[in-house]
Amino acid sequence: MVKWFWQRRPADRVLSLRSRGDQGDATRVDFAELAPEVDTFLGQAAYLQLGYFETLSELIASTPELAEKESLSRAAGAALTKHEALIALIRERGDDPTSLMLPFREPLDAFRRATHGDRPQETMLSVHITAGMLDDFYLSLSASYGDTGRKVARILQADDDRQAIVDIIGATIGSDPQWRSLLALWGRRLVGDTLLIARAALRPSTLEVADEKKVEPVFTALMSAHSRRMDAMGLAA
Repeated sequence: MVKWFWQRRPADRVLSLRSRGDQGDATRVDFAELAPEVDTFLGQAAYLQLGYFETLSELIASTPELAEKESLSRAAGAALTKHEALIALIRERGDDPTSLMLPFREPLDAFRRATHGDRPQETMLSVHITAGMLDDFYLSLSASYGDTGRKVARILQADDDRQAIVDIIGATIGSDPQWRSLLALWGRRLVGDTLLIARAALRPSTLEVADEKKVEPVFTALMSAHSRRMDAMGLAA
């Protein structure tokens, strides 16, 4: 059976992503040769945040409970704030935000459709898991872009206000134990699609063995962070 590289036995040297707020270089991966052009990086990052906002807005409209609507609105507002900050950065650089985002509209909209659940709780989990993984991934890429990358890192490290989503999922699991296995399975299904989006952001269409060794620790770290998010909700990764 073929195994993805994040399923292999970890190498002796463990390299993890920087924790939020940590700007140190100790765990930085050199993405200089693999990172996309800065316009691609900014366009993808901005459109991803817009997608999170759109999905959360749809959830607000379909959620009957007022308290849950308010909680989801905070998470949606945080995503919109990040999107607007990235748009401002693009304009500051003298570029047109629509032009930079447009090439990624179709693939990222397809990703959103693929990770949209049949039930609101599945879609909430999708936002929490995919946004967490991809924000971490774009943070790891940001070190390749100098001052622009540092500005993006500060934007992505802002509070995402998704704890309310975790609380809603926890209450859902508490109301019926069957939700635990269903959401755990859904969370595992999200991983493949999310890692494909991350992989597609890198410049080469195929990776040489040496490049794969560079990338492997980052994807391993993404999986570790994913497991911690799942564990925090009482779900098996």
